[in-house]
Amino acid sequence: MITQRFEELVTTTAFKKGIPNLRITYTPHPITDRPAELCRKYVAADDPLTGRPMLEEIYDSLTRKLSAEDAKAGFLKRDPRPRLLGPDTPDNLMEYFHEQGFTDGNPIILPTEEKVAEMLKATSREPDEWVGQMRPSPPHEAWYYTVEMVAVNAVMAGAKPEYFPTILAIASKGVTSLFSSTSSFARMVIVNGPIVEEIGMNTSIGALGPMDRANSSIGRCWTLISKNLGGSGKPGETYLGSQGNQLNYNNLCFPETESGLPGGWKPLHVQKGFDKSDSVVSIFSGWSINDIAWYSPLPIHEVIRGWLEHFFSFGTTQATLILDPIVADDVASNGFPSKEAYAKYLAENTGTPGWLYWSQNPNALKQAEEGVEPYAGWLKQGMGAVVPVSRYSRRAPAGRNPAFMASRDNNETSTSIEIVVTGGGTNTFWSGGDFGYVGSASVDQWR
Repeated sequence: MITQRFEELVTTTAFKKGIPNLRITYTPHPITDRPAELCRKYVAADDPLTGRPMLEEIYDSLTRKLSAEDAKAGFLKRDPRPRLLGPDTPDNLMEYFHEQGFTDGNPIILPTEEKVAEMLKATSREPDEWVGQMRPSPPHEAWYYTVEMVAVNAVMAGAKPEYFPTILAIASKGVTSLFSSTSSFARMVIVNGPIVEEIGMNTSIGALGPMDRANSSIGRCWTLISKNLGGSGKPGETYLGSQGNQLNYNNLCFPETESGLPGGWKPLHVQKGFDKSDSVVSIFSGWSINDIAWYSPLPIHEVIRGWLEHFFSFGTTQATLILDPIVADDVASNGFPSKEAYAKYLAENTGTPGWLYWSQNPNALKQAEEGVEPYAGWLKQGMGAVVPVSRYSRRAPAGRNPAFMASRDNNETSTSIEIVVTGGGTNTFWSGGDFGYVGSASVDQWR
């Protein structure tokens, strides 16, 4: 059963998987946030696309015998793409790339054989070596890609050859920057280690903005890889974000300002189990980031705590804080000798707004209404009161990889709060958002 808005998506996916006769019943769209009574009316009515009674259609689809054609399955073979295009004028080739959906809508550097060959000199890996695989979302087929394929997109993005190992490390994770979800995901990549200085990434003023070629083109390349090598980014078919996300242009690509870390605060890659001398990319997934310069008589660590307590995004149980070095120093001087200590403090001292807690915990609300404590006491304070239950604490599952737990105080509990430091130290500025850590990859392995 699929809502009618996704007819194109489901029929295309069924065709690609070799089951073009998949039996589908469509419902009106949307059903998200619609009351149960309305959804019952939908089920009792007609399929909005076929006009047949929905229940009759479901019954028929479940009971009608499969034909030989219906029983076929398996992905259809992907049509091979030519390695080279025929010669043409730069303007015509540029237009062709736009028409084929190979760009992000902005001009690209045409990937000539000479430019791609120059890019390939920056890695010891063979051009035809597999780097990874990527897909828009789990229902879609995963596409494999080679070092040369990634190099083509690096040229298109305007990257210099010395950026290429970092781009390969991002590509090796196989995480699309254009995830096919209706809720318009965004991605973030943070770079740590000696590579930052080697390639001239901006860790100072304007680190998150369009001020630096390395920051901008590496992030942009991730979008091009996602479109051209991962099959993402076709609206209605492999991209479903209702409004889209402006962060997708270069996906929040920036380095951590390791020289600006307070004493005792570890760089992000060290928290994740790497050595300080390693060059590493770390990938995050979320929806949004809020830029905040909040002046208050309260100490900054409490200002951040208060914001985090009331911060709300879709199903928020994770957060990433991006602190200017000034803010990091202020937080450290208030008794937090490490990122882990501050993250633990935040997780243990942030509650949940009542309206959010009760809407997400119906069993607790029922117990509160029956007089069961402590729920009843919390409810008496009103829906606007903060319930003393954190959204950011979690217990680590048994057997968790020690590298994952490297950023935690112990192997029993952890927080879903990540802290990174970047910026030029010109303001007590910080950003916060719903991004969560996905994973890291070594840049050095791709040199």
